Amino acid sequence: MRLGARTNLALLALLAAAFLTGWVAFALATAPSRWSLVLHAASGVAILLLLPWKSLIARRGLNRPWKGRWLSVLFGVLVLVSLAAGLAHSTGLLVYAGPLTAMEVHVGAALLAVPLAIWHVARRRIRVRPADLSRRTFLRGAVLAAGAVAAYGSTELVVRAVGLPGRDRRFTGSYEAGSFDPAAMPVSSWMFDAIPEIDAARWTLRAGDRTFSYEDLLRYDDRVTCTLDCTGGFYSTQEWEGARLDRLVDTTHGMSVRVVSSTGYDRRFPIEEASKLLLATRFGGQALDAGHGYPARLVAPDRRGFWWVKWVVAIEVDHAPYWWQSPYPLQ
Repeated sequence: MRLGARTNLALLALLAAAFLTGWVAFALATAPSRWSLVLHAASGVAILLLLPWKSLIARRGLNRPWKGRWLSVLFGVLVLVSLAAGLAHSTGLLVYAGPLTAMEVHVGAALLAVPLAIWHVARRRIRVRPADLSRRTFLRGAVLAAGAVAAYGSTELVVRAVGLPGRDRRFTGSYEAGSFDPAAMPVSSWMFDAIPEIDAARWTLRAGDRTFSYEDLLRYDDRVTCTLDCTGGFYSTQEWEGARLDRLVDTTHGMSVRVVSSTGYDRRFPIEEASKLLLATRFGGQALDAGHGYPARLVAPDRRGFWWVKWVVAIEVDHAPYWWQSPYPLQ
């Protein structure tokens, strides 16, 4: 198998591994996220280790005019941007890039690269022969993987030894921001969900067969202290106050509970989790503000921020299973 083909095949496998492990880490706010992030980071380091060989291949390709080559160049640029932003975030050398976080740049560039990666692979197919999957090829792959893990481990040691901000990351890779200080807690929304203007005096919550006003909800004083871990790269721990969902809807029937925002955004949860989910009207002893979900938002312990539905207007008990939804919101 030629060096170019081996390099391209290895890069394809590593890009797929980086995407899949990143997808898993993006979804989880519990311990498995850490192991997924280790594999994700090691895949990224391995890609960097292969760049000298890939640069030789790319240089030859650019010297030969062929239709669509600039799409391949764009694909390469997006991969490099994603790698650079991921490294900046993990070390803490650059957490914010203007209005965006380094994590948002990292993820955004990767998502934009996906269709180009599919096009690139379809356009320039790699022919793999049985002889290519030899013991020597396997050993080379193992050496690359071991080198990537060692390089990643060394980077983490340097970050801690030098005292870079990255040493204080949570196991999800997020940085603390505004814990127990509502005024300092960042405002974030999923994708392009704009902050609505809601008049609490006219707002109502539909919960099963019941309807609640804002004043009705303020009478509840259930409390939970937990951490919102945003996929944008920050986490914030607050004391949240409001009403548990099992107090608002009948959980003796149905398989899931669906929480709906005034924007149309929604998430579905197992019915068994209703007693752990809180519809918050306050945090840190004060009313929510518009950016953080006023008049009411969901608090979902041990789930990433995109599960914490804001500006809630409806809670529905459904007979559909909780997994009957997109893994990530589509709007």
